[in-house]
Amino acid sequence: MSSRLRVATAAALTAAGSLALLLSTSAPASAVADGTPAAEGQYRFATKLTMTNIPRPDGTTYNSGCSGSLIAPQWIITAGHCFHDVNRVPVSGPVPYDTVATIGRTDDADTNGHVVRVIEDYQAPAGDIALAKLAEPVRDIKPLELSRTAPAIGEIVRIAGWGSLSDVNPKPATHLQTGEMKVTAVTDTVVGVVGYAPKPTTSGCLYDSGAPYFTTGKRPRLVSLESNGPSCPHDQQETTARVDPVVGWIEKTVHPHH
Repeated sequence: MSSRLRVATAAALTAAGSLALLLSTSAPASAVADGTPAAEGQYRFATKLTMTNIPRPDGTTYNSGCSGSLIAPQWIITAGHCFHDVNRVPVSGPVPYDTVATIGRTDDADTNGHVVRVIEDYQAPAGDIALAKLAEPVRDIKPLELSRTAPAIGEIVRIAGWGSLSDVNPKPATHLQTGEMKVTAVTDTVVGVVGYAPKPTTSGCLYDSGAPYFTTGKRPRLVSLESNGPSCPHDQQETTARVDPVVGWIEKTVHPHH
């Protein structure tokens, strides 16, 4: 199976694998392939990012989406490749296209939570990670804490994302999905994971880019972010962006005066 980024954005992505070519519609899809629906009020930090009018080199535009998580009242963390120029090169600064964050909902039909514009993004110095600044702070949702240490091989982490159910007729989810994954590899910038529960084929999917992988204890901590993987669902290794090496940069960006 060919590997592809979890949203159609990065110079390495070939046209054949591009989400831009996969914007066909289908019946409402779940997220996180072979996962389970999140319960009402669960993982309120989980964020759905909706991007519109993304430019292509030929002058046309398309819509896409990513997942993310609230890590400070005015900041979301997501995949770096979610914000890019017309040539799919990740960029920092004013967001390159209209981006809206939906935070604190488990279903599109909910009326709770917050829908906030994203105004700026900043690419991390290492790994496929970006910080996205909200137009206004969200103060009634507890942000997801950051892990300061690398995960252990064999550790179980949880994903919560708004991606598609599968690569067939993909579209962003209408209900937040979740599942457990097992850590299989750790490098300087990447954490490799494989499906664990509810199935060995539980996996990130298109539009899950930036979805958080977090520890499963009483105080969840963000370990890594969805980045890249084979066509989904699958039982192979998924590539996620490791967070702990850039915690210092994240804190300086989010709290510049501390």
